[in-house]
Amino acid sequence: MRGALVQRVSALPEGPLDVSWLPAGTLELALGRIRLHWEPSSRAGWDVTAHLGLATTEVLLASWPAAPNSWPRLVRPTLHEVTGLCAALAVATVALDVSNRLAEV
Repeated sequence: MRGALVQRVSALPEGPLDVSWLPAGTLELALGRIRLHWEPSSRAGWDVTAHLGLATTEVLLASWPAAPNSWPRLVRPTLHEVTGLCAALAVATVALDVSNRLAEV
């Protein structure tokens, strides 16, 4: 496995974090998608990283070294904010494209 693709992030503080597994051969992330990867930390807990898909690449969104076993609660606020921001940017991009097309008419 290459990690887990974030499917949905609850707005509730204790809400679920829904993911699906990504096979090792998976290509780069689609725009606005988030991949999580976690492995046991050398100290204690889990080393967790999140990558964000951009238009032409993917970038490290955040990392939580030695996160406690309850790490999904720790990372959920960041993931929720980023998914909301990506959704808002997608809507704004579509609106701008429509506006530009209408201006050409």
